[in-house]
Amino acid sequence: MERLLSRLPPLTPEDTLVFLGDYVDHGPASAQVVEALMQLPQRVPARVVTLRGNHEDAWLRVLDEGWDNFAVSPANGTLATLRSFTGGAVPTAGEVASPEELEALSNASFLPRPVIAWLRRLPYWYEDEHAIYLHGGLPVDERGGFPHPREVEPQGTLSWCNEPRFFEEYTGKRVVVGHTRTEGLPQALSEHTPHDPTDLYQRGSVFALDTGSGSGGFLTALELPAVQARDSREKGG
Repeated sequence: MERLLSRLPPLTPEDTLVFLGDYVDHGPASAQVVEALMQLPQRVPARVVTLRGNHEDAWLRVLDEGWDNFAVSPANGTLATLRSFTGGAVPTAGEVASPEELEALSNASFLPRPVIAWLRRLPYWYEDEHAIYLHGGLPVDERGGFPHPREVEPQGTLSWCNEPRFFEEYTGKRVVVGHTRTEGLPQALSEHTPHDPTDLYQRGSVFALDTGSGSGGFLTALELPAVQARDSREKGG
C-alpha cells in the first residue's frame, strides 16, 4: 500500500483518495494497514475515503451477532488478522488457531475499541463527479436494471455483491469496484489489457480493481479523471 501511494501524483486538498475495502484478512499485516489508513488523513492533504469491504462488514457481524463460520475459518485469513493485532507469529501454512485464539476470533475481542469505532464509520459507497465507488458491485433490481447505491437495501449488499450481469451488462455512470478477482471476470469483454487477466478489468463504465494483493497479486489504483491505472508491481528494466 505504501509503495502504491508513493507512485501517485502529488496530492492536493482538491484530490480525494478512495479505498475500496478489505483492509483485513488479506495478509500478515492487517493491524498495520488499518493503523496506516486511520492516520492517513493527517499525513496527506487530500480527502481520504475508506469504504467498507465485505471483510470489515463480516467482523462487525461477528461483533454484533456472532458468526463463527466466518471468524474461525482458516480460509478467511482471520488468524493472521488476530495475530497482527496481538503480536503473535505469522501463521504458517495449515496452522490452526489455539483454543484461546478460537475464542478471541469468535467474539472479536482482540479488536481495539478505536478500531471497532473506525470500522462502524466506514461507508458502503461514495460518489463524486467522476464515478460511483463501492466494494462489491450493483445488484439487479426487480426491473432487471441496476439501482443506484442509495436505493439498495440492505446496504451491506454493496459489500458482498458479485452479480455477473453487473460486469457484463451495466451501462451508465462509471462504477469502480473491488471484491471480485479480475481474473475471474469475463476477459473476452475486457477493454483493458485483455491479454492479462490478472490486471485491472474494464468494460465500458465498469472498472474492477481487485488484482489479488492478498494472494500473490498486487494493488491497483485508478486515477480519475485521467483514467490511468497504477499498480504496486516493481517495473523491470
